[in-house]
Amino acid sequence: MRPEDIENRIGYRFSDPSLLKTALTHSSYKKEHLGAYEDNERLEFIGDAVLDCVVGEELFKLMKDQPEGALTRTRAIVVCERSLDVAGKELGVNEAIRLGVGESQTGGSQKPSITADAMEAVFGAVFMDGGYESARRVILNTLSETISLAIRGELFTDYKSEFQERVQKKGCVTDIQYVVDSFDGPAHDGTFHVHIELNGETVSTGSGKSKKSAGQDAAKNALERLKEGKHVF
Repeated sequence: MRPEDIENRIGYRFSDPSLLKTALTHSSYKKEHLGAYEDNERLEFIGDAVLDCVVGEELFKLMKDQPEGALTRTRAIVVCERSLDVAGKELGVNEAIRLGVGESQTGGSQKPSITADAMEAVFGAVFMDGGYESARRVILNTLSETISLAIRGELFTDYKSEFQERVQKKGCVTDIQYVVDSFDGPAHDGTFHVHIELNGETVSTGSGKSKKSAGQDAAKNALERLKEGKHVF
């Protein structure tokens, strides 16, 4: 994954490309190159602050009747390591991070902390390159679905696993497939549409900003049909 690919996926073109390269440089890479490169820790610092501000502002607008405590808890979920790791891996940021040999050999590109830190650094790089409004647009494009799920209290609910467990309890041999039907919208902010096939029969559909979230939406819809007493399997 090249830095240019990350630009395409976040929908932002850097005036100073070196900022993005720095955002994607882990401290282990800097150490192995005798300090010839700057690592992403400073950009991570500013990105963390901008991220808190942007998400806080958005929640303030969307959660109009909620007290400070609810806003604080929701923001914490949105900006936590887990959600940033998921977002970073969906964008391929983890594949673009420059790691030292040792860190790379121990699976650094899959470590949630490294991916989450790089995401904050990317947001920081956008802020330093294009200002607050550019950073705000990129952050909301990246995390809009995460914010919506967090507000509804559904951010880390694994509907796919729950649906599979419900099917398995029936005690019959089943084949569950999540099939992508279409993708519409711009490449950096499009929507996937999928359906669930159970033993070759379509039982539910869903959509989302990634294949993973679309699959979760389809599984959620299948579970809701079950709760309503509708035939699914």
